[in-house]
Amino acid sequence: MDILTVSHLTKTYGEGETRTVALNDVSLTVAEGEFVAIVGSSGSGKSTLLHLIGGVDRPTSGHVMVNGIDVYGRSDEELAVFRRREVGLVYQFYNLVPVLNVVENITLPVALDGRPINQQRLNDLVAKLGLRGREGHLPSQLSGGQQQRVAIGRALMNAPSVVLADEPTGNLDTKNSAEIMQLLRDSNREMGQTMLVITHNEEIALAADRIIAIEDGRIVRDERIRR
Repeated sequence: MDILTVSHLTKTYGEGETRTVALNDVSLTVAEGEFVAIVGSSGSGKSTLLHLIGGVDRPTSGHVMVNGIDVYGRSDEELAVFRRREVGLVYQFYNLVPVLNVVENITLPVALDGRPINQQRLNDLVAKLGLRGREGHLPSQLSGGQQQRVAIGRALMNAPSVVLADEPTGNLDTKNSAEIMQLLRDSNREMGQTMLVITHNEEIALAADRIIAIEDGRIVRDERIRR
């Protein structure tokens, strides 16, 4: 069953001579539980695609359907709820709130929703992420790898059906990169979450079930490497 359908998605910036096509008539589907790596050179359009899927930006034309519902048929307020509940976003630069500790950063989407925290889920995540004993630490007191683990915890806290990770290992060394990818892979396998991961690292891409390559705003390759 397809959890994600992207239809003729286009995103342009500027007008006339300054017009730039970041994404050019892209269509694809992703099945529930798939682990997909999106690869491409800098400026290829891969981050634009991820942000449009996640409701961070609006397309110039085209549609994104998640769980059968048009993402951009929502109001701005509904989009904010969609980003908190239905997708988990992980960025290269962590995007943690510097004045919040580990637990507060992980549970931020729940707090913004005004909902009670699932303490069991929080405890399980902290343990799985290897953050036991650091629950009260601020981001400035953590290593880069630990900060990325917190960012992943925040993305997973609401148990979203789709997780979108934009170069999640881009600022990490080889050891931490491997550990972060293993965490995402474990979440994909154990919780059945659909994963879309942008990476420029070929070894990381090969950990996925499927690789989609984008250049000049278009899909140039879509290859399944494992079932």
